[in-house]
Amino acid sequence: MNIAEQGRRLENILEKARRYEALTEEDIVFILQLRQGDLIDKLFSAAREMRGIHFQDKIFLYGFLYISTYCRNNCTFCFYRTANNRSLRYRKEESEVVAAATALARSGVHLIDLTMGEDPELFNDREHGFDALIRLVRKITEVTRLPVMVSPGAVPGPVLESLAQAGAVWYACYQETHNPVLFERLRPGQDYQARFNAKLIAHAYGLLTEEGILVGVGETSADIAHSIEAMRTLGAEQVRAMKFVPREGTPMEGYPSPDPLAELLIIAVLRLVFPGRLIPATLDVEGLAGLERRLEAGANVVTSIVPPRQGLAGVAQSFLDIDDARRTVDSVLPVLEKCGLKPATVEEYQKFCGGPGAPRRGGPNN
Repeated sequence: MNIAEQGRRLENILEKARRYEALTEEDIVFILQLRQGDLIDKLFSAAREMRGIHFQDKIFLYGFLYISTYCRNNCTFCFYRTANNRSLRYRKEESEVVAAATALARSGVHLIDLTMGEDPELFNDREHGFDALIRLVRKITEVTRLPVMVSPGAVPGPVLESLAQAGAVWYACYQETHNPVLFERLRPGQDYQARFNAKLIAHAYGLLTEEGILVGVGETSADIAHSIEAMRTLGAEQVRAMKFVPREGTPMEGYPSPDPLAELLIIAVLRLVFPGRLIPATLDVEGLAGLERRLEAGANVVTSIVPPRQGLAGVAQSFLDIDDARRTVDSVLPVLEKCGLKPATVEEYQKFCGGPGAPRRGGPNN
């Protein structure tokens, strides 16, 4: 297919998206394989147009607290896999987490994301193993009056019910891929279906869900298209793609870094397929330097805002931009302004997703 034919094909796909027609797997694969600069510019422009229709110039900001870096799993891509003796390990006390969440709330974030590995201290046979996490969610909800996202791994259904009752609004549990064979390579010994079902159970208890895929870990364009269809089936209210970062001490530390364009193309496709849903631009991969590119591709959430000098780590990048205060609201605001964007109000975010004082499951379905 020559460049002119590619241009016509892309324009047809973009017109389908503007009419809210479902893109086919072939449409998605075509977009993911684009490398012509002017065509990519048209794609990103259309993604921003769709974002503007649903969110105007408003961007949501997420505070991120990695509360425990202990994990029972041996994911081949993860720095915090249990077998890695080079990774930073800590468990934050409740008082530390509450103080950090309070500081984030005062700085202007719209949500507090409590993330952890599958910490053996919680994932055990004791009847009340998750009580500390449930109590923490309740406390942070009361203190900050912000929606809380929990990212504790594939927890049992009764725990999800208790987290929802404690005030949690979101449950994030990334599949990383929806190719079961690749899933087994990335998450050895874990149950693909159980992890996916946890998100369906979370929905049943009134929690919003976030689904995500890892980019550059051996997936094909068809795998990505399949993941997007799985996100549609799940009905996830927030969908994301995140570039893989090789980390020392893991089986994939020598794996080649993926093409930076791949994540951006997926963000744009997600915006075309899910124009009214939340799509993150993470600070956890390239830090503040990579934020503008992700926003220009159609993202409308800035994630992984971390308070500096509190001993808190990131996920893909443990330390990047954290203690020099480049992952703060104040650092993000100039980038938003450069892109012609601005933070939403807390009330606008709560109207979208639900939270203290707002109805649950408030986001649009398209």
